[in-house]
Amino acid sequence: MSVFDGLKFRKVFSPIHNLDPRIKFIYVIAIFISAILFHQILPLAILFLIQLPFVFMARVQKQWVKSLRGAAFLASFIFIINILTKFFYNNWTLTAFDIESALGMTMRFIVLVESFSVFFLTTSPDHLGLALEQSRIPYEFAFAFTTAVRFVPVLAEEAQTIMDAQKARGLELEKGNLLKRIRNYIPILIPLIVSAIRRSLELAEAMESRAWGAAKKRTNLYLLKLHKGDYILIGITTIVLIITIYVRLFLFNSIPLISSFFF
Repeated sequence: MSVFDGLKFRKVFSPIHNLDPRIKFIYVIAIFISAILFHQILPLAILFLIQLPFVFMARVQKQWVKSLRGAAFLASFIFIINILTKFFYNNWTLTAFDIESALGMTMRFIVLVESFSVFFLTTSPDHLGLALEQSRIPYEFAFAFTTAVRFVPVLAEEAQTIMDAQKARGLELEKGNLLKRIRNYIPILIPLIVSAIRRSLELAEAMESRAWGAAKKRTNLYLLKLHKGDYILIGITTIVLIITIYVRLFLFNSIPLISSFFF
């Protein structure tokens, strides 16, 4: 469940936390587009490294590492699937290029997890909802999205608590074949589903008690405004996109492969 630690906001006073959520989201989308344009390890490694200063400036290193550690299983799955696909497609042969290509796909996934993890770790759900409203997103959709962002880490923690409680009662989750392991998770899923339904009913009652939806035109106490740091991030995002598009259009075939240094 450590991957969900990367979706849980950490209230820390830092320059990254004070940035406008809209600008941070544009930066994340720019990293997403840049990662999609490449499959080589070298440019993806550069995209990974340029985000490290944001992690250290935000002081969320521990939670960020936990999110990457939680995504390691899925990253390994992506690598194995790519290796097997290329192995069977190439008539039972595997080259260094195939291995590097599989590593590139895995690295792309890690870059995406890294960028979104930094975004959610440094963006308050309140500010995120306010940013969606100021972007002319209907309040119902903004509320649903921010509620999901709030409750996903909570449900993940609750699932971990249920698992620990069931293990203390003698439930063995790691033993047996695949089908038996799936059946072993039934005592985990049932109380988790009941808890989620109970939380949803409590949330619905709280919304009704506060007359949610009574006012068609809502007002907010605070308004998001762009500051100096936001303009700096806009400049960084623009530079990253320009360099990425230039390299993709004119220097793509000149990007060296890691395997070329060894073979």
